[in-house]
Amino acid sequence: QVPLVESGGGSVETGGSLTLSCDVSEYTRTHTHFCMGWFRQAPGKELEGVAAVRVIDRSTTYEDSVKGRFTISQDSAKKTLFLQMTSLRPEDTATYHCAADRAMCPSELWVGRGPPNPYFLDAWGQGTLVTVSS
Repeated sequence: QVPLVESGGGSVETGGSLTLSCDVSEYTRTHTHFCMGWFRQAPGKELEGVAAVRVIDRSTTYEDSVKGRFTISQDSAKKTLFLQMTSLRPEDTATYHCAADRAMCPSELWVGRGPPNPYFLDAWGQGTLVTVSS
């Protein structure tokens, strides 16, 4: 499994914004057809898919509660994955993990389904904590 590194987490008040980044260069250097995205895990809850993108056509999918508030994107060099989060709510508080995988494509496979076992994904990050206070 390729390790990924997230950054950008922190503490904000309700309505605030944060942008998470994930260094995916080690994975994209050797893979071309795959999807990548973000999961989150709140305290006491199971892993949840938040947003994902299919690299080949940049098609995206979002979990219903973040639609219109979060935007997933990648830089042109495919070295960094971003998650722009606006209008943050206390229920967005969680540890956010980035991931990449060849089999989990199209991006619709990342949300609204049972969480995957992270250990079986091609690439996985240890997470960055986002805390939203009311």
